[in-house]
Amino acid sequence: MSVENISRQAINEFVFGGFNTVQNPVVVGVIVLIVYIIVIIANTANICFIVMDKHMHKPMYLFICNLAFVDIVYCTSACPTMIGILVVGYKSISYKPCILQMFLFHASGVMEMFVLSIMAFDRFIAISSPLRYHSILTNVRCVIINIVLWLAASVIIAMLPATLVPLELCYSAVKYMFCDYATVTRATCEDPEPYFNKVSILTSVLTFGTFGFICLSYLNIIIIVVRMSSNSDKKKAVNTCFSHFIVIICYYIPTFIRIVLTRFSVVLTIEERNGLMVGSILGPSLINPFIYCLRTKEIRNKILKIISKFESAEQKGC
Repeated sequence: MSVENISRQAINEFVFGGFNTVQNPVVVGVIVLIVYIIVIIANTANICFIVMDKHMHKPMYLFICNLAFVDIVYCTSACPTMIGILVVGYKSISYKPCILQMFLFHASGVMEMFVLSIMAFDRFIAISSPLRYHSILTNVRCVIINIVLWLAASVIIAMLPATLVPLELCYSAVKYMFCDYATVTRATCEDPEPYFNKVSILTSVLTFGTFGFICLSYLNIIIIVVRMSSNSDKKKAVNTCFSHFIVIICYYIPTFIRIVLTRFSVVLTIEERNGLMVGSILGPSLINPFIYCLRTKEIRNKILKIISKFESAEQKGC
């Protein structure tokens, strides 16, 4: 990074250097672009399937719809910048868009955990009280819950820019791929460690708190399933939770790997750090929609109907 102390008034943009050592950046950028496009198309399709089909206006699908929207925001907050750096070579971003990007990235990351947690609670209610499920979780209540979760995530993450905006900037060049909290903190004139320690506490509380809530929900589900006398009921309960369980694994495993590597002070190369970050952003967002497409009967049937219509149209055209 630049060693010159420059006042914030003189720094209007940041220059990213996180991909400077990447070989064949265009190839890497095209791969990221293709995956990003698939993520947007797949998650948008899930949202459209749910919104346009009144039979799918149910609590579970409303939460799936919210998760798809969160994945779109999460990827869009970071991927276009990375693609621009790798493919086009455009490495700079203005200060205000950088702060906005940081806010959206971290807010959607928190929302991912919140949505997975509330979906675990949804599965618990569906299995523990199947007859009262629709009276406990109505569509209106689910919409309110989703709105409250977004507000809560926004308020929590608003603390990040609030602590950084007043600080003086000293560096315009940063060894990162896009604007997150670490990027802006490293660009200030302050010692970053106290800020990183505070955010680390917040991240740990949110990550382990939501994961603990999910584990508690599934522990209760397991107890209920074990007590079931019918094997068909047990199989139905397992199928009900299987998709969500896979999504949880896909999100939390990369997250825990990053936390463990950071806590144990494992020294990573820039390439390793960037690869882990890109994988944790794109991986869950890519897998989630396909898991629900393949595992959710209504969405799967919807896709098969669309495919059959296209095939019928092609046959008539021939």
